[in-house]
Amino acid sequence: MGADHQIAFFLRESARPEPERRAAALRGLGRIGRGQYAGVLVGAGGDPDPRVRAAAALALGRLGIPEAGRDVLPLLMGDADPDVRRRASVAAVRLGLDGPAVTGAFARLLSDPDHHMRINALDGLTALGVPGDAVALAALLGDPDFTVWGRARTLLYTCREDPAVRAELIRAARRGTGAARARALEWLPERCTEQLLDSLLTGLHAPFPAVRIQAARRLFHVEQQQVQDKLAAVLRSEEHPEAAAGLLRGLGGRGDDRVTEPAVRWLRDPVAGPSAARALGTVDSGTAAPHLREALSDETLSPRTRAAAAAAIGTAGRWDAVRLLLSLLDDPDDEIRAGVLDGLETRVENGLRPWERHPVAWALAEHLATDEKHVWRTRNALDGLAQALPDVRRLADNAPSGEVLAAALSLLDVGDVPHAVLFPRTAAVVHHAGAGTTAAVLRAGVPTVPVPVQFDGFFWAARLVALGAAPEAVPLRRLTADTLAPALRRATGDPHHRSRARELARDLAGEDGVAPVLAALDRLTS
Repeated sequence: MGADHQIAFFLRESARPEPERRAAALRGLGRIGRGQYAGVLVGAGGDPDPRVRAAAALALGRLGIPEAGRDVLPLLMGDADPDVRRRASVAAVRLGLDGPAVTGAFARLLSDPDHHMRINALDGLTALGVPGDAVALAALLGDPDFTVWGRARTLLYTCREDPAVRAELIRAARRGTGAARARALEWLPERCTEQLLDSLLTGLHAPFPAVRIQAARRLFHVEQQQVQDKLAAVLRSEEHPEAAAGLLRGLGGRGDDRVTEPAVRWLRDPVAGPSAARALGTVDSGTAAPHLREALSDETLSPRTRAAAAAAIGTAGRWDAVRLLLSLLDDPDDEIRAGVLDGLETRVENGLRPWERHPVAWALAEHLATDEKHVWRTRNALDGLAQALPDVRRLADNAPSGEVLAAALSLLDVGDVPHAVLFPRTAAVVHHAGAGTTAAVLRAGVPTVPVPVQFDGFFWAARLVALGAAPEAVPLRRLTADTLAPALRRATGDPHHRSRARELARDLAGEDGVAPVLAALDRLTS
């Protein structure tokens, strides 16, 4: 059956008394129909059966003619049937409809009980770049579905310069409830903190923990003693682990000694325990040290808390910090080893005592070769520890893996080195075959593997191969371990390439390159 016959069939079926047949016919028209039949679809938007209206909306979206759906789709987006609303909103997005009627229809769908409709409304308004209804949009920050509130947050950010959006977000931050208030507090820029100060202080006692967390987060940056006193008092009475963890992080970050007692109380909690341990590392070390030592050795605590205690011991820097940390460097738990390495990194950064430097250097250098899980953490702890360099050099010559080799070499990195100093000390040089680098390699008298990238690099690479200083060129587009390795083995293992490189270096050393250039200039100017 040809397309014209199919269309004729669908047109006949669209007038049938059975709703199922009418709906199927409309879907078919949308798939293969033409613009002149758009009126049939528009008319079906007023059909008494919701299945037919839904099919009409779907077909208009498929037909792809915006003008055909401009009037009827906004009406169908307000239909009593949820499937009709869903199909119409998807079609409106697909056709890229705009204008007041479409914007209003999307805005009304922001409050639809069906979360699919809310998603479609947010997608449509995002495409239009307008908030629709600022009140309803801000309320969606409290939606339980991330696909809804995440889109709402994105649209609020897009429309953040809209006065109605700004005003509604401020209102939500002040008087909103639950997740909507917490996310408004999280999203608003820091410059809004001062005008929100009173509501932030009351927010510390809000029934929703996320609101308390976000209110405290903003207040940590307020340099008013009464505000900090309020935060300390709230911490003492806080009973929710996540809220307590946030307060401990904030007040601990300020070095407020008043966190000590609450931190000790929360130390055994699996959620707030890590924050409690880190907070103890920032206060008077004499008071906190016994609790941190106990936490570090207490195997009944969660690994995360013990890891945080290890890092805090490094921060506090008491006389026995290095001894305690080295004793757990090979702990079987990954998290605890990570905390120990973080603590040792802090001790190295802050300056080890003279008698601590070699033991830490030896232990960390050995650890770099054996702890596959924390290669780069170990590397960071070694950074700046000069006593470890001999062991790191030996490790670089016999690394157990490529990752360990890369970490060791990064510790030996000396920054920029002139080619004239570096190249003569190498067994071979891999380079991009630029004119200047090629000349430096030839003067150094060492074999080479050119890896040309562009322009004259291919010419100079071919010259190095022709002169015998290179076994072959490996263009960048073919560069892999399998192509580079055999070229390097030939460059370093075949005496011919080293011999030719040395001969060329001697020739260049005895060549006067300036005189011919001056002679050429004289000829040009004479």
